[in-house]
Formats: sequence, structure tokens, C-alpha cells
Amino acid sequence: MTTGIYFEIQADDTERARDFYSRLFGWTFTHVDGLPLAYWRIDGDGITGGLLQRPAARPPEACGTNAFTCSFEVENIKACVGLIVSLGGQVALPVFPVPGTCWQGYFIDTEGNTFGLFQVDEQAG
Repeated sequence: MTTGIYFEIQADDTERARDFYSRLFGWTFTHVDGLPLAYWRIDGDGITGGLLQRPAARPPEACGTNAFTCSFEVENIKACVGLIVSLGGQVALPVFPVPGTCWQGYFIDTEGNTFGLFQVDEQAG
């Protein structure tokens, strides 16, 4: 069984994307030299991933997600929604209860990528 998880976020404007995610989640970014495209390693609390210069055209607006959508656990989803919007992100699907499990919502970052947030709450519903 595979236990390691690594994710990548593609960005048109890598500086804007790094700012968005560092301010939202407190992630740090380390530039990786020697690759054929601009790439940063992402380090956060218990996660590891990468952020790269988008290598192809961005899909048109209002298309469904053509990738895995990562959802990140947060302590206060309502506070994060306000922060996402203030940082230039958008609400794709407002926060909703997953009965007996959590509060879940989906968002679009400054680069047009969809991601999810959830707040564990067994009383949700």
C-alpha cells in the first residue's frame, strides 16, 4: 500500500500562486534548479508537494476539473473562506455539511485551479 503523497499545483503566475498559498496555509516554497521549467518544492505541516509554471494552456473557464482535486483540512473553514476571497480566490462550491463527518467546500485559486477545504466536525449536518 502506498502511504506517501505528493501533489503539484500548476500556475500561470508562480509568484502570485506562492503568495496565495503561503498566506492561506503558511506553506514555504523552495526553488528547485536544473529542471526544464520553473519549479518550487512546497513544504507545510505534514504535506509535501510542488508548484510549477503551467506547461500548457489553462483550460477554459467553467470547465469541469480534469485532475485530482486535493482537499486540505483546516481548523476554521469560515475564516479560510474569507481569506481565500480577500487573496483573490473564488468560491466554487460553498461550504456544506457532510453529515457526521465535516464541513466541506471547493474553491478556485488565483491560477484557476480547484481545491477543497474541510473542517472535521462530527456534528456537521
